[in-house]
Amino acid sequence: MSAAEDAVQTPRRRRVLAFLPVAIFAGLAGAFYWGLMNSGDELPSALAGKPVPEFDLPPIEGRETGLSSADLSGDVSIVNVWASWCVPCRVEMPLLVELANRNEVAIYGINYKDQPVAALRFLEETGDPYTKIGADRSGRVSMDWGVYGLPETFVINAAGQVAYKHVGPFDRRALEEEIMPVVRGLQKESVS
Repeated sequence: MSAAEDAVQTPRRRRVLAFLPVAIFAGLAGAFYWGLMNSGDELPSALAGKPVPEFDLPPIEGRETGLSSADLSGDVSIVNVWASWCVPCRVEMPLLVELANRNEVAIYGINYKDQPVAALRFLEETGDPYTKIGADRSGRVSMDWGVYGLPETFVINAAGQVAYKHVGPFDRRALEEEIMPVVRGLQKESVS
């Protein structure tokens, strides 16, 4: 390569090298954005089609009865795992309250690793959609359910088996197009 050709190649190489970090950043940003937008709430539950784990939780402060696995058979129900410190839980709470007011399905709560006073205050602020709530102060029961992030919502069939799991907060679309069709389908099956 002649000196003239080398002089032309060097600025071109510098421009390519200068552009390389921008290209890498753009690629990583695109991958990150895709991951956020396509995280998918349809993560399968290892419990799907299996009985809910055996448990017996005490009530949260201000309630007389807790929640146990025995409460989750006989009728189709929803179990929502939540905490007062969980911001996404606060986001979905108005929809849970609205659903409870429609009296279509019993909604049970598992309060995850929460301070008793904080849990009660949260329900006073947001509304209380739950038929019964169990206080999972150690987090052990939630781990048995396969919970790894809050909130998580489960649909339980009349036989006390997990039929569906929704990870993260649900919006109106997810409630009406994903969760409630499962509930209604199971309710029709249990009547037949």
